[in-house]
Amino acid sequence: PSELLADGFGRVRQEVLAVLEGLSREQLRYRIDEEANPIGWLVWHLTRVQDDHVADVADTEQSWTAGGWVDRFTLPFDRDATGYGQESAAVGRLDAEASLLAAYHTTVHDATSGFLRRLSDGDLDQVVDTRWDPPVTLGVRLISVLADDLQHVGQAAYVRGVVLRR
Repeated sequence: PSELLADGFGRVRQEVLAVLEGLSREQLRYRIDEEANPIGWLVWHLTRVQDDHVADVADTEQSWTAGGWVDRFTLPFDRDATGYGQESAAVGRLDAEASLLAAYHTTVHDATSGFLRRLSDGDLDQVVDTRWDPPVTLGVRLISVLADDLQHVGQAAYVRGVVLRR
């Protein structure tokens, strides 16, 4: 099971890099309408959520802070933000180069891969969050992050298609 998860997260990484390839800052900030999420924000958000959630279950510091990414991005909102529940105005303020987004995502992917390599099949049954009924296991949490990542990278790919056809 951990090998399947590693394959899934590897596919996210491939798609993230493909979505970002060759795009300008302007293209990364393009919004289909005034409330839509732009490519840059979608990639940043999916990476932040993966970083936050995997670091939590791995009991490690997030790459965001440990690797100094928070300072490299110089975002105009809270340093701990992951994008979850963010207002449209805040979403529109993310302005980053594709190379910065790709480098941060690669760092998070590498941390995720390292964590997955240390897991045994039995580890996936460990309860990691008792706030839900039923309680959330490590396997369920990782699948949840993977599903969220795939959804957001798919959205980013769609917006890329729109941007390139403009």
